[in-house]
Amino acid sequence: MQTLAPAGVWFVTPGHHFARFPAAHGCGADVALVDLEDSVPAVVKPEARQGAAAFFAAPTAAGRVLGVRISSPTTRDGILDLAAIADYPVRPDDIVLVPKVESARDLEIAAGALDAPGYTPHLYALIETPRAIEELPSIVRAERIAGVVFGTADYATVLGCSTRWEAMLHARSALVTSAAAAGICVIDSPYFDLDDLDGLRNEAERARDLGFAGKCCVHPRQLPVVTNVFTPTVKDVAAARAIVAAADEAGGRIVRVEGQMIGPPMVKAARALLARVDGRTPREVSA
Repeated sequence: MQTLAPAGVWFVTPGHHFARFPAAHGCGADVALVDLEDSVPAVVKPEARQGAAAFFAAPTAAGRVLGVRISSPTTRDGILDLAAIADYPVRPDDIVLVPKVESARDLEIAAGALDAPGYTPHLYALIETPRAIEELPSIVRAERIAGVVFGTADYATVLGCSTRWEAMLHARSALVTSAAAAGICVIDSPYFDLDDLDGLRNEAERARDLGFAGKCCVHPRQLPVVTNVFTPTVKDVAAARAIVAAADEAGGRIVRVEGQMIGPPMVKAARALLARVDGRTPREVSA
């Protein structure tokens, strides 16, 4: 199991729109993915899988995490995607997002096609079917998995239900629980109503509170909202620093901070928050 766990904002750009690549690189998202799957029409998939090589060859900002979403490795398009990526002059070192994962075997197929001496990309499983939810205990413990991403659109289509929060709550809860048990990162699905930024904020806040480490975006206008939700506030950071300092001074014993009893679980959570904000500017809030 690999451990790359970029939290926060993930931005996905279609692989056949080459002119958008520089904007994706500079959009400020924590992770920028080039897509070879659903956002690319079948007729231009060959052009996209070859042209996407430029996404990884271009210079990027220091610390920017890049990746690619392939087609399912159990399909012809997925096999062709893997073969093309394996031959890229600059391969995606950070993330390869594998869609329609329903077993650990799907990740093994991707790893078998891509892994080479000195090259083992971080594989993320896109969980988007009821069968995948049932198989989560084995999927999240796959040898080469680095994290999981939830996909509401396909999941809702299979169930014949809406993508609203209540309809997706069982799947989201199962996903964050299984990911936490395996110690891997979990990222939430995009929000597809591009004009409803209030709805996006509400869903992002609920996902964060449920345990998701970040959320995907499919349009630049969504980035500020999701960034704001997943960036801890100045107050959050200050509280975490106070907890860690008190715990260190107490030598690991239970302590009292701001009227609350603080034990090891709270200290661990505070340390994790400080690790996430390393290099970020905490956000100010009005209340």
